[in-house]
Amino acid sequence: MADHYEVLGVDRAATPEEIKKAYRRLARELHPDVNPSDDAAERFKLVTHAYDVLSDPDQRERYDLGPQAGFGGGAGGFGFGDIFETFFGAAQGRTSGPRSRRERGQDALLRIEIDLDEVIFGTKREVDVDTAILCETCAGSCCAPGTSPVTCDICRGTGSIQRSVRSLLGNVMTSSPCGTCRGYGTVIPNPCPTCAGQGRVRAKRTVTVDVPSGVDTGMRLHLPGEGEAGPAGGPNGDLYLEVKVKHHDVFSRNGDDLLATLEVQMTDAILGTTATLAALDGDVAIEIKPGVQSADIVTVKDRGITHLRGGGRGDLKVGIQVVTPVRLNSKEQQLIKQFSESRRPVPPEFATFQQGLFAKLRDRFLGI
Repeated sequence: MADHYEVLGVDRAATPEEIKKAYRRLARELHPDVNPSDDAAERFKLVTHAYDVLSDPDQRERYDLGPQAGFGGGAGGFGFGDIFETFFGAAQGRTSGPRSRRERGQDALLRIEIDLDEVIFGTKREVDVDTAILCETCAGSCCAPGTSPVTCDICRGTGSIQRSVRSLLGNVMTSSPCGTCRGYGTVIPNPCPTCAGQGRVRAKRTVTVDVPSGVDTGMRLHLPGEGEAGPAGGPNGDLYLEVKVKHHDVFSRNGDDLLATLEVQMTDAILGTTATLAALDGDVAIEIKPGVQSADIVTVKDRGITHLRGGGRGDLKVGIQVVTPVRLNSKEQQLIKQFSESRRPVPPEFATFQQGLFAKLRDRFLGI
């Protein structure tokens, strides 16, 4: 890297006014509007960068002293900071040198709603994600096309500035990130115009998600590498999808079993019947045996939800609710009366206390 004083054509002891005057002269000579050649454009960048450093008193002082500014004891000196780093830095896995611009992107969390019937066999969903993606213009380099980072001339590429500080123990070396390059060891004189030197841009993208069978509300699906793109082309973070299963008006869920209630007319409860009903995954035949009672459970095997881990399915459990007719015409009343008279009269009497229908159904559904 060319010396900044040589680039501006001034002495190292030049005053700020002399540095400004030299910069203005060269800027008028090399500005792209005046001199459109490629060589002039490159020199103009060097001149501008040299002026940015030398016009700032702090940066100029660090540039003049170099990365080992203030190092006491000469080239062979060995301060307390060096001893600490030697004995403790290596033990803690620390390594010296500039830090990388490439970092892992952040994880993202989204919520998706699925229908109960989609839980039975699983489903595919396309999810729109507003996230950070790799910049196509610079491909994550952070630089304008045709350019690259240059070594920081304040820290000479080390990413840190060392200083000697007097203490009770003598001269102690301290190290801090370089303020010019922020610890990267390089600077980007020509940032990518698309991403402003970040190596990534905000955009929407669509992610196809395989939602497995058996998922339930509150579960999270993990999609590695589908989160935000990292700065400077760093690896993507992960995407997490929190599932919510929508309420269904007819069917509910207990583990991998599906629960439903079936209203049965009194005559069908007495004589028995077979009903074909529409379930979540197609028609299902329900056999009602003669003499069925309210709160009885009819189980249809393997018509529930597919297990999340392993094969097989849960069951469909149908709770019976016998409906007593409340409006009968004269002919129906006569038939019921004849039916009642044909049976041995059984006077009403108190029986063992029983819970309400829905409480009994709940307990039987749960196997209590």
